[in-house]
Amino acid sequence: MTTRIVVVAAGLSTPSSTRQLADRLTADAVSMLRERGADVEVQVFELRDLAHDITNHLLMGFAPPKLQAALDAVAAADGLIAVTPIFTTSYSGLFKSFIDVIDPQALTGLPVLLGATGGTPRHSLAIDYAIRPLFTYLHAVPVTTGVFAATSDWGDGDGDGVRSLPDRVARAAGEFADLVGRTDRSGLVNDPFALDRPVGHLLGGLAGE
Repeated sequence: MTTRIVVVAAGLSTPSSTRQLADRLTADAVSMLRERGADVEVQVFELRDLAHDITNHLLMGFAPPKLQAALDAVAAADGLIAVTPIFTTSYSGLFKSFIDVIDPQALTGLPVLLGATGGTPRHSLAIDYAIRPLFTYLHAVPVTTGVFAATSDWGDGDGDGVRSLPDRVARAAGEFADLVGRTDRSGLVNDPFALDRPVGHLLGGLAGE
């Protein structure tokens, strides 16, 4: 059986350190899953390419084909790697908007590897006080180790006694591979009474503004 991993990178620039971190996390996670005998399929989505579609979905309540393909991939995934830049001490607006248009039940029980990038290590706690609670609220299962990469992490080391970026990536990827390997989402049953769209969409975009 194929293990489906979806990667979501919310970087805005090209090239993007956010995408670079996502690629490192993915490479280690896929390697570790294959060491465990998994046949791995990876889909990568750059949210900057979907930004207009995400906005249209929030305004109109339906997803254009490219965005729908990303949403379907997340819903069918066995594991999600999600990486966002940190703006004003939290995840980016584009990242949050994408999460807002995912089906409310699509993340239930889904193993998630969290990553974030920023200019300074001072923002590293954003993974635990902002991003992790978001996914926990949606009943996903974030792995214990999140990976934050500051500008200084892309060099030879930060000299502060903190584990190097490759070490942190390897640790998080190992936790993710273990969790994906022991998680079976095939038996999840959707709640027949759950809303199929956010309340704001059902009210013509009035709620939640």
